[in-house]
Amino acid sequence: MGLRRSHNKQTQAIADKRISKKGSNIEDDDNGYPADVPRGHFVVYVGERRSRYIIPISCLHDIGFQILLRQAEEEFGFNHDMGLTIPCLEQDFLSVFS
Repeated sequence: MGLRRSHNKQTQAIADKRISKKGSNIEDDDNGYPADVPRGHFVVYVGERRSRYIIPISCLHDIGFQILLRQAEEEFGFNHDMGLTIPCLEQDFLSVFS
């Protein structure tokens, strides 16, 4: 079950300003946290390829993102070792932030 919103280059540009996509070659800082994740942000993995995104914590208030979190809980639960995985198409995920 994914969000049904259109996706275009303008949507992508807006989403890119709010969230940051990073590769999986990540180093940890002295505290064991990923060094590329700024304070006040967290990481989610999206889509079949599990693309990694850094999300501001303020996005937790967004109703569209809350729907995605509920879908993640239903499909995967939150008690696992993989990190937070959002079960939707990457373009649907990006459209939430446009």
